[in-house]
Amino acid sequence: MIRSFVLAGVITVTAGIAHADEPIVGNWKTAAGDTAVIASCGGSYCVTLKTGKYAGRKIGTLAGTGGSYAGEITDPAAEKTYSGSGKVSGNSLRMQGCVMKILCKSQTWTRL
Repeated sequence: MIRSFVLAGVITVTAGIAHADEPIVGNWKTAAGDTAVIASCGGSYCVTLKTGKYAGRKIGTLAGTGGSYAGEITDPAAEKTYSGSGKVSGNSLRMQGCVMKILCKSQTWTRL
């Protein structure tokens, strides 16, 4: 009986860990002051603006785990897409977009 209870507890904890959100998931304040939401979409994470001039627009797709992510980021004002990356550290997300991996710009977003 006790062994069954312990086994059920281990299965429950393991399932909870497997479905835990990645650090990148959530609402973020961008460098421009807009709110972006990052949510799971398929096997990656979609970045969508919630507020501002481009509200509702998907501006990126990133894949990865454990706080480091890579994919594509779109500058909605210029309508250009770049190789992108994101790195979560506490309540900060350092987003970077690069052209040919040599011309890069980065900005820091803050978790809301």
